[in-house]
Parts: sequence; structure tokens; C-alpha cells
Amino acid sequence: MAGNKYIANSAGTLTEVAANQVSAGAGDAGKIVALDATGRIDTSMMPTGIGADTAAITTSEALAAGDFVNVFNNAGTPNVRKADASVAGKEAMGFVLAAFGAAATATVFFEGTNTQVTGQTAGKVFLSATTPGKTTSTAPATAGQVVQVVGFATSATTVNCQIELPITLA
Repeated sequence: MAGNKYIANSAGTLTEVAANQVSAGAGDAGKIVALDATGRIDTSMMPTGIGADTAAITTSEALAAGDFVNVFNNAGTPNVRKADASVAGKEAMGFVLAAFGAAATATVFFEGTNTQVTGQTAGKVFLSATTPGKTTSTAPATAGQVVQVVGFATSATTVNCQIELPITLA
């Protein structure tokens, strides 16, 4: 969807110009900004450091939209996999909002709101020890499992992520 248009004076000639919804960089300096199709300013319009805290990381397995993920060292290269509270070392570090196949470049969010979850119960949510990448409203309780709060559910389809340090049960 094109942005709204405005009239500009170009050396005495009035010209219709479309406002920018996405920035291509310095060449767009001084241009008027338009909201995108979601009614928001595109992150390409924001100053460096302002916007979602994300990283593009290669997946080691397929990820579903909404999965909580673990970033790990794979032979010197960062990779991302489903977080898993059944064992230590696979704690949640972020989440994905889209599905990605194995060996794909995933956009990993390290904070914010995970809007791609389902079946949440309002209140505190923990990383699941039975279903990798998912959450539960009940903390794991078996020795060797990990208790990690990943945030709190504000609806059946939304988790406000506030990932805490994991605790491995003795």
C-alpha cells in the first residue's frame, strides 16, 4: 500500500509526491514518513538502536512460530534451536514470531511480546520440560529439569517476555 501523497514545490512547479513507508537509507533523508500497512512506522525509519532487539541466526532444526529458542555454539558459529527445560544448557534466550526450516536464517527476538503462542493461561509462564520450544503454567519439578520463567501471559495468544535466569533442579 502506497503512503499518502502530498504536494511539493519543485522549482516553482507543484508536484504530487508519495510519503515513504520504508527507508532505503541516506538517500531518503528529509522525506516525509508515512505509516505502513500495520499502522506503524517501519523500523527502517528509526535511528540505530531503536527498534526490536533481534538477531539473524541460523537454525539447527525447524522452528514453529512462537517457539522459545536457545542460542548455542555450533563449531564456532551461533545457531538457534528450540529451548528445552528437560535438561540444563538449552534454556530460553529468545523467541521467534515466524516458522523457519532447518538451516534457515531466523529472526530471533530477545525481548518484547510473543504474539504467536496459543493456549496460554493468564499469569506467569515457564519453559516447558515436556514440549521443546513451548511454555507451561506449571514449573518443572523433576531433578535435572530446569525452572525458567519466560514471562507472563496476558491472553491465550500473548506472552510478554521477561526471560529470567534458569535454575537446574537437584
